[in-house]
Amino acid sequence: MVSLLTEIDAVLESIRPAIQADGGDVEFVSFDKKEGVVELKLLGACESCPISMRTLKEGIEKRMIEKVTAVTEVRAV
Repeated sequence: MVSLLTEIDAVLESIRPAIQADGGDVEFVSFDKKEGVVELKLLGACESCPISMRTLKEGIEKRMIEKVTAVTEVRAV
């Protein structure tokens, strides 16, 4: 059985090339299994990008929830 952290990492790796193409990146910080919350650190261009929260919520979070059923939310820290 694949662990939740492995599933989360796989989703991040699948979207990372698109984020890096714009000069940004994300780093996994933590996963609260009880709450279903993934915390990510925005890096590079994502740190100051005016649409980084849109990317986080409409891109990363949406994909993460679709692929990892235990995830309910993705937050930037």
